[in-house]
Amino acid sequence: MTESLMTQQHEFEAFCKSIRQAGIVGFDTEFISEFTWRPELCLLQLATPDRAVLVDPFEVRDLAPWWEIMLDPDIVVVAHGGREEARFCVTNTGQAPVNFKDVQIAEGFRGRSFPLGYDALVKRVLGHKSHGKETRSDWRRRPLTKSQVHYALEDVQHILPIWAKQSADLKKKNRLAWVEDEFTRLVRDVVLERADEAWLKLPGLHKLNSRELAVAKNVFWWREHEAEARDKPARRILRDDLLIELARRQPANIDELVATRDMNRTEYRKAAAEILAAIDTALTLPEDQLPSRPPEPEDDQSHDEQLLGQLLGIALANRCAEMNVAMSIVGKTADLRHLVRWHVFGDKRHGTPRLMQGWRAEVCGDLLSNVLDGKISLRVADPQSDHPLVFEYRSDEGIVEKTSRLGPAKRPVRPSRRKPKSS
Repeated sequence: MTESLMTQQHEFEAFCKSIRQAGIVGFDTEFISEFTWRPELCLLQLATPDRAVLVDPFEVRDLAPWWEIMLDPDIVVVAHGGREEARFCVTNTGQAPVNFKDVQIAEGFRGRSFPLGYDALVKRVLGHKSHGKETRSDWRRRPLTKSQVHYALEDVQHILPIWAKQSADLKKKNRLAWVEDEFTRLVRDVVLERADEAWLKLPGLHKLNSRELAVAKNVFWWREHEAEARDKPARRILRDDLLIELARRQPANIDELVATRDMNRTEYRKAAAEILAAIDTALTLPEDQLPSRPPEPEDDQSHDEQLLGQLLGIALANRCAEMNVAMSIVGKTADLRHLVRWHVFGDKRHGTPRLMQGWRAEVCGDLLSNVLDGKISLRVADPQSDHPLVFEYRSDEGIVEKTSRLGPAKRPVRPSRRKPKSS
């Protein structure tokens, strides 16, 4: 595999043409995110089946040929832990990557360890040992060292062989469509980060009333615009905790604003007029335009909901072990509690639970809803197994229908005379 560092525009454009001929490319980036509003792209790593290259964006100024590749449905772009790579595409084009794969996600459908770092994934899938020693490098500095170049190339050159083995295996297991759904979800989540709902990720929102939420939302977007204009991380413009405190206190003038602890700094005084304007706009919104409260975090849920969620967690963990799929991909605690609220308590405010949609419904949706309905008993079949539980469906006639690794058996069987342990 030929290895090279590209600093010339014509070389880069020629390589992009070779990517189009290959129809597939591995993609990675090196970036710095501590000092700017958006992470600063410092290096692109690209690999076709027969060549890996590094592209220096400080020298190759026009990266449009590459972003056009990411938007081309006929070219497969494969990354590892590719959220940031997808973000760069959205940042530079305003559009989401089209045919985007992520080998880290794919591996979660072939085993229960997720997420796996690049070195661990290379060893598991290819049996090779990689040597990651530059994770804390300052990738803005030039010239790049030999060690940095070697590390950056190694970070991309195994991606396509890994995807080749993964995709072949997933196709045999009839899971390729499941994985594609998760790739689509990754890209959709990246796009939604820029949407109007981005402010809902602020910590502590569930403790605010509707008017306070409106203040938090307005100040959040003032902060985002200010961060973009000054090219600084948003947290350096205004900390999250101070933003929430302003939403609670709703200061009407500069004296009240700086009376909040840590708000008496010079940079906050300079921005006082803009912050107060954002607050005032929120305070004058009509009642019917106020945002609704977000769901409460896990710690604030009812005891019944927590208990039922824990029960479903046991069932889900056993099913994922049966199928050798990472539970953290299938569903998290919040997903289980959403299912409980939706199925048991009739809370339909937040739509159909993720566990009841798409491939997740096939894997576990019916199982979990039947557990909640009391149609299934759980018993320990093999304490030495990594999936020791057996789920048994009970009909009104007392017939037991045992589940298999992929769902309930077609033909019911009569229960044995020995009473099984159940919960």
